[in-house]
Amino acid sequence: MKKGKILVVDDNANIRSALELLLPAYFAEVELLPSPAGLLTAVQKFRPDAVLLDMNFHTDTNTGGEGLFWTGELKKAYPHVQIVLFTAYADIALAVEGMKRGAFDFIVKPWENDKLIQTLRDACEASPQPSPKGKGAASGSNQSPLLQEGSGEAFLQEGQGEASGEAPMFWGSSAAMAEIRRTVAKVAPTDATILITGENGTGKDVLAREIHAQSLRSAGPMVSVDAGAIPETLFEGELFGHVKGAFTDARNDHAGKFEQASGGTLFLDEIANIPLTLQAKLLRVLQSRMVTRVGAEAPVPVDIRLICATNGNIEQMVGEGRFREDLYFRINTVRLHLPPLRERPDDILPLARRFLRVYAQRYHRAVTAISDEAATALRHHPWNGNIRELQNTIEKAVILSEGSTLQVGDFRLQRLACGGARRPTTDDKDPTADPLTIKESEEQLIRDAIVRLNGNLSLVARELGISRPTLYSKLKKYDI
Repeated sequence: MKKGKILVVDDNANIRSALELLLPAYFAEVELLPSPAGLLTAVQKFRPDAVLLDMNFHTDTNTGGEGLFWTGELKKAYPHVQIVLFTAYADIALAVEGMKRGAFDFIVKPWENDKLIQTLRDACEASPQPSPKGKGAASGSNQSPLLQEGSGEAFLQEGQGEASGEAPMFWGSSAAMAEIRRTVAKVAPTDATILITGENGTGKDVLAREIHAQSLRSAGPMVSVDAGAIPETLFEGELFGHVKGAFTDARNDHAGKFEQASGGTLFLDEIANIPLTLQAKLLRVLQSRMVTRVGAEAPVPVDIRLICATNGNIEQMVGEGRFREDLYFRINTVRLHLPPLRERPDDILPLARRFLRVYAQRYHRAVTAISDEAATALRHHPWNGNIRELQNTIEKAVILSEGSTLQVGDFRLQRLACGGARRPTTDDKDPTADPLTIKESEEQLIRDAIVRLNGNLSLVARELGISRPTLYSKLKKYDI
């Protein structure tokens, strides 16, 4: 018996004609649209199990922006509907981005009939029946917490952690991590201020969450702030809050991050990137444990446990006068340094397999193993981007793999400089590797500058000829 309802959205009349002949032989109902203009209405009326969605609807356009936009709109309005992206441009970054936004899978034109049919069947099986209340009842995702955006994004440990909303710490087997674990067990139950250092991608934010989870404040909030990314003009308002009318657009009273974290933990990431003028204001609050909202007169007491992190050489910055010595002593009660992944080679494969399990489930892939050859390649890769680079590599490989076992060819291992690792040389270049795209070249340029300038983002922005906000935007874009 034929099952499943398919909605096809493609502006190419020839493709629609071909699919109109092919799909009804395998699915119960099929409808076709020439454009996404009436997509949401069509989904409401037709109630498909899966939507085969073209990525581009204008001549000479191949960015996939329209497909990504409508993917987002569909998942917000009808999270139970599975989306299969349809594109003539086999772009890896586009495929990954589309699936991160909620797409079930993607098909490249010209397609293979068997693969298209099987993919749509899998999508229909993954689509639960919507609530009889309709659109209004479909506000939650059909996915488990493990599959939703934001879960499984860092270190994973066996069992309960993989299904929880936030990933717990993966300690691994290295001596350095064992020592950190012992220290955390001692200091977490106290209110001691902790400074976490380490290269980008080593998991400083995950360690901060673990400390909070083991603390006596675990029932309270944990508020994380990318301190270096807050523009100077917004710094006080974001951290200390403001009152109604304090400035243009201040239409209501606003509690800052310190007040939001009261009773719990405040995590200030990239604290070394805070300008000197703002470091003095931060120090006063840490000393008095009182904040005064912008536009207010009376201070407000705050009860926080402070954890800070940086990837920079903060002692060198103190010596050069770029970071206040008194603030340094205030935040450096206990120091924890996370080693780079290249110094923990025995942890590479356990982490890779945990990421494999998470992303195979998230993206509905029947991928269960890593081949011996691929495992060797992963273990010997320098991982200059540390665990974050490993995570992204596994995610892409899972999405693009065709079999149940990841092979060497499923990985795109590039030697990008990052976080204190040596810069790549011509000897590092793999003649068989794919050429860098413009985006990859930009990312490498930024990473090189960060290494060369010892993490001083102000100097990095100046050397690259861009503003600090633009640099922060690109750091977030490339997960640097």
